[in-house]
Amino acid sequence: FPPMVFKQGKDLVGVEVDMARVLGSYLGRPVVFVEVPWKDQIEALNNKRTDIIMSSMSITEARRFVLSFSQPYFVVGQMALVRRENKHKYLLGFPLNLKAPIAVIPATTGDFLIQRDYPKTKRVNCKDGAAGVEALVRKKAELFFADSTLIWYLAGMHAADGLTVAPMTLSEEQLAWGVRKTDDALLAAVNTFITQARQNGTFLKVFQRWTSIGN
Repeated sequence: FPPMVFKQGKDLVGVEVDMARVLGSYLGRPVVFVEVPWKDQIEALNNKRTDIIMSSMSITEARRFVLSFSQPYFVVGQMALVRRENKHKYLLGFPLNLKAPIAVIPATTGDFLIQRDYPKTKRVNCKDGAAGVEALVRKKAELFFADSTLIWYLAGMHAADGLTVAPMTLSEEQLAWGVRKTDDALLAAVNTFITQARQNGTFLKVFQRWTSIGN
C-alpha cells in the first residue's frame, strides 16, 4: 500500500515501517514485522499473532467494536484514480448514479463506501494498487478508489500511462493504529508516542521521506 507500507525487493518499506521502528525504539521493544493479508489483520491481532496494526487502517465504528484505536495520526480521503481522458467527468464530484465499473481493494474503507453509496455499480476487486492501475489501463474499470495517499502515489508513478487523480474526495477518514482491547498499557504508551512524534517533527520527517507532504 505505497507509500505507507510496501515491498522494495524483499524489504518492507514506507511510512508505517519507519514509524514502527521509531515506535519500537521509543518503547524499548524489538520490532518484528508480520505480513498479514488485509482482511485478516484484526483476527491476527486478537489471536495474538501481532500486537499492533500499523497498516494505514482508518477509524470506523465497526472496527471500534473489535479493537482499540490509538489517537489518529493522519487524515486521508477516499479518492479516485482515473484515465486522463475521463478526468473531466469528475471535476465537480461523483454523480449519484455512477454506472461506470469501479475498481476497489476488498474489505477496505473505499470498498465499503462504494458498496454503500453505489450498491448497483459493478465493482472490480483488486488485490492491491498495482492491480487497480492494471484495471484502469486495460479499461476493466473507469475509476479506482482508495486512500488519497495511495492514489496520489500511483498517479505520480503512472502519469506516463495516462492516469491521473479525480480532484474531489468521496470521504474523509482518520488513520490510526490498532491494539487489542485488553492492551491498555500499550495503547497509552502509543498515544504518548504519537503526541510527542507530532510535536518533535518525527511524523513530518517520515512523511517527507516517502511523499511530497510538507515539501
